[in-house]
Amino acid sequence: MNAKLVSFGEIEIDGKHFNHDVVIEKGAVRKRLKKPSKAYRDRYGHTPLSADEEIPWQGQRLYIGTGMFGALPVMPEVFAEAEQRGVEVVIDKSEVICRLLEECRPSDINAILHVTC
Repeated sequence: MNAKLVSFGEIEIDGKHFNHDVVIEKGAVRKRLKKPSKAYRDRYGHTPLSADEEIPWQGQRLYIGTGMFGALPVMPEVFAEAEQRGVEVVIDKSEVICRLLEECRPSDINAILHVTC
């Protein structure tokens, strides 16, 4: 899968541009629906990634891109859920995660990519 953070607020995945956070589930790209995590915004100063969202738990690994500057908060419950499910979490700035995704078969990719901060 060819993914790259083009600029602040824009990501390109296999030639398609997205100006919102994305979820990749077994290679299929969809918009990240942050509404379930909005309730935690005041606590984190930013809408975090929470276990309340539709996280793609299939597979052995979940990639989380925390944005251009690595500012996306990830709640501890996400890590706890991953551990319970036996899923390894690979977390870094979105640009780094995009490079890692290039090495994966699309059907093996489960990721959440933040495109701003």
